[in-house]
Amino acid sequence: MMLRLASPWWLVLLPFAIGAVWLLARRRGGAGGARFGLPRVGAVRAASRGAWVRAERALPWMRGLILLLLVLALARPQSGERLESVSTLGVDIALALDVSGSMRAEDFKPDNRLTVARGTIDRFIAGRPGDRIGLVTFASLASTRCPLTQDHEMLRDFLEQVDFAPADQDGTAIGLGLATAVNRLRESTAKSKVAVLLTDGVNNAGQVGPEAAAEAAQALGVKVYTIGVGSEGPVPIPIDLGPLGRRIMTQDVELDEKLLRHIAQVTGGQYFRAADPAALDAVFKTIDGLEKTEIESRVRVLYSELFPAVLAPAAALLLLERLLLATRLRRLP
Repeated sequence: MMLRLASPWWLVLLPFAIGAVWLLARRRGGAGGARFGLPRVGAVRAASRGAWVRAERALPWMRGLILLLLVLALARPQSGERLESVSTLGVDIALALDVSGSMRAEDFKPDNRLTVARGTIDRFIAGRPGDRIGLVTFASLASTRCPLTQDHEMLRDFLEQVDFAPADQDGTAIGLGLATAVNRLRESTAKSKVAVLLTDGVNNAGQVGPEAAAEAAQALGVKVYTIGVGSEGPVPIPIDLGPLGRRIMTQDVELDEKLLRHIAQVTGGQYFRAADPAALDAVFKTIDGLEKTEIESRVRVLYSELFPAVLAPAAALLLLERLLLATRLRRLP
C-alpha cells in the first residue's frame, strides 16, 4: 500500500494550528482564563486530582488535536494500490508440431516423441509470459489449434489435448504445416516474427511445398527455427493390430535434415537436431535465448480517499468537547 497527500499545500496551516494549541493552553493556565475570581481558588485546583479536573485541563489539547485533524483532512490523505501492467514490444511465435504416426516412436524413453515434445513446448511457453504464441499441428493435413495469444493458460490447455493424427490423415506435410504457421503470423505487427517447426520425417503430403512455404516466410519477415527429432537408426514404434492387440515393431524413420537446414537458412533461422529428450529441451532453451522479448512495464496506482477516516475522529472529539462544555465543564457566565 502507498500513502500520499493529494493537496499537501494545506499543510502550511499546521504552524497556525500548533500556535492556536499553544495559545489555548496558555490562556487556560493564565489568570485571564477565569470569568471571576474566588479566594484561594488556585490552591483548591492544585489540591484537586479528580477526573473532571483532568478533563478540563485536557480541553485545550483536545481543541488543538481537532485543528490538526482538520488540517490533515484538508490535505486529503490517500491510500494507493500499485498495479503493474506488462506489454510486449517483441516476439510473436507460431509453433508447428508434427503429429504424424512416426511421432509414436518410443526412442525418447520413457515416453514417445510427441509426449516429450508436448512437455518441452509447455515449459517453453511457460517461460515466455510476455509473448503472443500460437499452435499449429500437422500430419497430412494442418490445423490451427490456437491462434496467437497471450492467454497462455488456454494455449497450454490446447497443447495438452494434442494427440496423434487419425490413421486416414497420416503423413508428413512439412510445407503445409509451415505455411499454416506462417499464415498465422501474416498480420502480426510484432518486432520479431518467429515460427518453430518440429518434425521427425520427410515431406510426403500436402498441397504446399516446403520451399514455397519457406519463401513465403522470408517474404513476410518470419524467421523459422527447424527442429529434427529422433535418434538415428531403427526405432521402436507401437503398432495397433486391431483384434491382435498392440505390438512394438522396429522401423527406420527417415528425417530430411537437408530440407530443414534449407528452410532455416532461407528465413534467417537455425536448424537443430534433437536425438533425445535432454537435447530437445536444450534446443528450446537455445531458441528462448535467441529470441528474447523486450518488455515494457507500466505502473498505475489506484488511490482511495482517507480524509473521511480523519474527519470522523475530529467530529467525535468536537462533539465530546461541546458535550463537556454544556454539562460538567460548563462555565458560569
